[in-house]
Amino acid sequence: MTVKTFIFNPVQENTYVVFDESKEAVIIDAGCIFENEYRQIDTFIEYNNLKIKHLLNTHLHFDHILGSRYIAKKYNVPLEAHLSDEFMIDTLGQTLESFGVNLNVEAQPIGKYLAENEVIKFGNSEFKVLLVPGHSPGSLCFYCQKEGILFSGDVLFRGTIGRTDLPYGDYDMLIENIKEQLMILPGSTIVYSGHGAETTINEESRNNPYL
Repeated sequence: MTVKTFIFNPVQENTYVVFDESKEAVIIDAGCIFENEYRQIDTFIEYNNLKIKHLLNTHLHFDHILGSRYIAKKYNVPLEAHLSDEFMIDTLGQTLESFGVNLNVEAQPIGKYLAENEVIKFGNSEFKVLLVPGHSPGSLCFYCQKEGILFSGDVLFRGTIGRTDLPYGDYDMLIENIKEQLMILPGSTIVYSGHGAETTINEESRNNPYL
């Protein structure tokens, strides 16, 4: 399995294109918003002859959905996310204003609701959907046991955890869910976060001051 990381938009969000030898691929957290960012991801997909099968979102905070409409239309795939975060789609404009982000973005509605423990298949690969609320009500992580990788969104970062001071954030819930659902994964599991560098479960169990 190949994981390509793009760093997009003013918030420096990680967008992932993930594919295997079949050339079927998923895009996780499409944060692209500027023309040069669209070109970057399109060029990579075209160069590698990829077929986009899923547009997945770990959660629906604005920096993770800025490119959702573009990707959904360009590659004819629905936005897939958890129902509990859907309210953020409707309030995208107000949220951008409140953060002082001057972007005119039309939100992409959720086209498919993801459920806890659902299995997402593409090519010869599959992700298990983990529901890990606390950063947002519908925060999801995508886990590939075979490859030993986890896409944690803004739930878990290298040396820290997702912020819980945003609307509907819950610190105690986040800590409990990380410990009960993520820290039980094999220590060698590589964690790809919504911002910053990747880490491992082992590294976070030893060095993360919140855990």
